[in-house]
Amino acid sequence: MLPVEPEIKTPSATPPFFNIIEWNRVMTNPEQAKPNNATASEPAKTSMQRAAMQRFVALSKATPPKREASIRAKDFNEIYPIFAPEAAKSQASRCAQCGVPFCQVHCPLHNNIPDWLMLTADGRLEEAYHLSQSTNAFPEICGRICPQDRLCEGNCVIEKGFDSVTIGAVEAYLTDTAWDNNWVQPITAPHRHEPTIGIIGSGPAGLAAAERLLRLGYIPHIYERSDQAGGLLTYGIPNFKLDKTAVKRRIDWLVASGAVIHTQTEIGQKIKFTSLQHQHAAILLATGVYRARNINIPGRHLPGVVKALDYLIACNRVSNHGFHQGEVSRKLDPNLNASGKNVVVIGGGDTAMDCVRSAVRQGAASVTCLYRRDRTNMPGSQREVSNAEEEGVVFNFLAAPESFVSAKIEGKDRLTGLTAHRIHLGVPDASGRQSPSVISNSRFELPADLVIEALGFDADNYPLAFNLPNLAVTRGGQVEINPVSKMTSIPGVFAAGDMARGASLVVWAIKDGRDAALGIHQYVQADSVRAKKVA
Repeated sequence: MLPVEPEIKTPSATPPFFNIIEWNRVMTNPEQAKPNNATASEPAKTSMQRAAMQRFVALSKATPPKREASIRAKDFNEIYPIFAPEAAKSQASRCAQCGVPFCQVHCPLHNNIPDWLMLTADGRLEEAYHLSQSTNAFPEICGRICPQDRLCEGNCVIEKGFDSVTIGAVEAYLTDTAWDNNWVQPITAPHRHEPTIGIIGSGPAGLAAAERLLRLGYIPHIYERSDQAGGLLTYGIPNFKLDKTAVKRRIDWLVASGAVIHTQTEIGQKIKFTSLQHQHAAILLATGVYRARNINIPGRHLPGVVKALDYLIACNRVSNHGFHQGEVSRKLDPNLNASGKNVVVIGGGDTAMDCVRSAVRQGAASVTCLYRRDRTNMPGSQREVSNAEEEGVVFNFLAAPESFVSAKIEGKDRLTGLTAHRIHLGVPDASGRQSPSVISNSRFELPADLVIEALGFDADNYPLAFNLPNLAVTRGGQVEINPVSKMTSIPGVFAAGDMARGASLVVWAIKDGRDAALGIHQYVQADSVRAKKVA
């Protein structure tokens, strides 16, 4: 049995940061701090007293129950329902309220996780939502797609022996509850600045920058080359991980707050970059990375060997409209359709998991993931690997492709399989990862009608794409930026997300976008001061 916490008397000094919200509320208006059943003779207890925290010993970790694998594999709907209110409250109460919260430390956004878990456990959901929103532009999206097992939950101090606190599911529950209760209102800045800001790209970095710029008082103009805003949130991430209604309502919210979105507008081609510079006080580049890494083996140009992003975008364009398994397959390009085929996906990251699980839903005859390292060394989320296994995906670890096999079918070369060899992992290299080497005489063959390459992404030629020869890039091709302000080598031009960081997680793109917005604000204000001095 857990010891009973002693009653906390009226504090005589400012409490720690994690209770500062409660302190301000109680000190400024004690009457409002009383719960509904409090009386004048019975002072209201603070949330530190009411919420029974640190219940990780008495309560086991739980997540919303997944839909049955045999059922969910037939559609593109999300596999996790949203937490029931009592379940979310009880899971939040497992938080240990650490003095040094490693969940917060290892979150790229440094979300105030223990704070809003405490408020959730106490039933103060509106406050919990606003606290989570204060550091994260899109908490319900991160709650759904962040690899929490590698970030916040994976670094929870109660992970050893008691399993971590369920953070992501509670985060998604809070924000969905906020939408249901109309707590999410358009952004109203206390002051509007006259200059506008141009943002090229409407992925997570661009949208997060727009959100913060709106709060800072600017009107952002977002330029998107596709027919819908959202970038890879819309077309790259499958519906079974992120329902697109969650993305669309955030985009609509930004528009209601004053953002202007220009779709089917490609900057650098039809519209010159210099024309945007004349229209806006600053420009943010946030187009992400789309150039897939190539696999340099014989047969790579055969029909049936495709890039992961081409495959996912084609699949998501159809599945986003709510079509079921058979309907999706009928509407797809035959070269990007897994229905009835033996599918092999090469790679072990989150993109590879999106591909194998999408192929299952398209009705593939078999789906195999070929990865040259072992399961422990997979860069993606282990949760996604487990989900894929449950849905029937076969993992062929410690194996690398050698060549693609073809045969003449109706007078044309067609992909029929691939040859691969077994891999041995040697001593760790300079990066700390074990070096793979081929095992002699270990060649084997896999049947394949469709091979999807999910080997990661490289930077595009950004100076050429935007016709900006003075745009400095790193040796890896990413846009070179000031690490604090996010400004590029061109004054007034900033960059954020994958095009500056390299291919990474959505949560990092959100952080970069928010940081870039602050850098833009400081630049515009300093420029305004300089202009006044000259005048």
